[in-house]
Amino acid sequence: MKRLKVCLCLVPFFVAVAAGPRAYGKIDLVTLPERESVQLTIYNSADLTLARDRRPLTLSEGENRLQFAWSGTLIDPTSLDMMPRADADRIHVLDITYPPRVRNVGVWNIHSDISGEVPMEITFFTSGLTWDAYYIATLSEDESTMTLDGYVKVTNNSGEDYENAQVRLVVGEIHLLDKIADLARRPDPYSTEPEVIRRRTEFMTRARALPEMMVADGVSRTAPKEIIKEGLSEYFLYTIEGRETIPDGWSKRLKSFDADEVTAENLYKFEEERFGAETVRFVRFKNDEEHNLGETPLPDGKINVFRRSEDGDGLHYLGADDTRYIPVDQEVELNLGPARKVSVEPVLMDFAKENFMFDSRGRISGFDEVRTYEIEVRNLSERPATFEIRRNVDTRHWKIDESGGPAEPETFDENTFEYEFELDPHTTETLTYTIRLFRGERSEQR
Repeated sequence: MKRLKVCLCLVPFFVAVAAGPRAYGKIDLVTLPERESVQLTIYNSADLTLARDRRPLTLSEGENRLQFAWSGTLIDPTSLDMMPRADADRIHVLDITYPPRVRNVGVWNIHSDISGEVPMEITFFTSGLTWDAYYIATLSEDESTMTLDGYVKVTNNSGEDYENAQVRLVVGEIHLLDKIADLARRPDPYSTEPEVIRRRTEFMTRARALPEMMVADGVSRTAPKEIIKEGLSEYFLYTIEGRETIPDGWSKRLKSFDADEVTAENLYKFEEERFGAETVRFVRFKNDEEHNLGETPLPDGKINVFRRSEDGDGLHYLGADDTRYIPVDQEVELNLGPARKVSVEPVLMDFAKENFMFDSRGRISGFDEVRTYEIEVRNLSERPATFEIRRNVDTRHWKIDESGGPAEPETFDENTFEYEFELDPHTTETLTYTIRLFRGERSEQR
């Protein structure tokens, strides 16, 4: 694990220095305070993390200077800010300057009316810290319910170790005008252009306005970590219980939630325009209280789906699907790919044209196109199967003349009708329908 080293400046460090002339060729070191804690607020929609670094600084009465170096990291030096967490009326952070011909170093000028140790907080933006959500869904033996376990993976490629860190995760799109990694790398990031300063200040103010989520220390490490969720207008904030050490170059998996007895439904879809000749299996559930969920939105991520074996001792992998952000009360359908034990086979049984219309020159100006189909539906599995069969037509002018089978067609939209019904295990049923398509001038007289 990386350690703080003054001489190499591999990671950010802080040095309080004695008062004296503002010359930076040589600075006498007074103390190198250890970091007490750090809070990381990591956005998942941009390469952006807000860090709140807390350290006790030993100040002398009068003028003090504090050196901060960020070589080897992806910290944006334009975002640096400092404030005392105690005695704010007696400690004044005057400014931060950047020594000429010295890269990756800034020096704060601080006037203190007191001497001694003072808790300070230094905030900055950095890139290289990211997080992703993923889930494991395990269906019961009869596939009527499932357990859903949520996880987050935090990855640190920022160039710095973060020890004793409180981790907060933000879901939501942000409008980031300047990339933090670019600001961290460019030779002269300290632009004085009014518009650049205004935009940066506006964004920093919004990001720093996320509410503090205080979590008590000393939480038992034998229990699963809890993630506290809170809505923040267009954002949603997840705060992970306790503290974490996240070394540079490492990833950590943290559990976000688990839900048991989530009502689930197998759904088999057939739509030639979307899936070709395959019947595709979906698992459907809803993020609401009725399905033992619904407390918070769920971040986008991959859901791996398993099923418990009949004896309850093993697991069978069924497939995976990437899901988008799932608000509360939204239904979710996981695409598990082509089904093996169910099938849908439509066959064109008859075709005819009738009710011809002619224009003044005797040419055909319209007619009815009549098609009759049979759709054989098989469920060769050991469980009931719900089917959703959609049929698309190439005109808005159509009607069903007659139909038969276990379900009646329902209009889905102006070009589509569908069947939805349940089929018992080891059962075959046949749907039949005759559709009339109105072509040319016949569409105006139907």
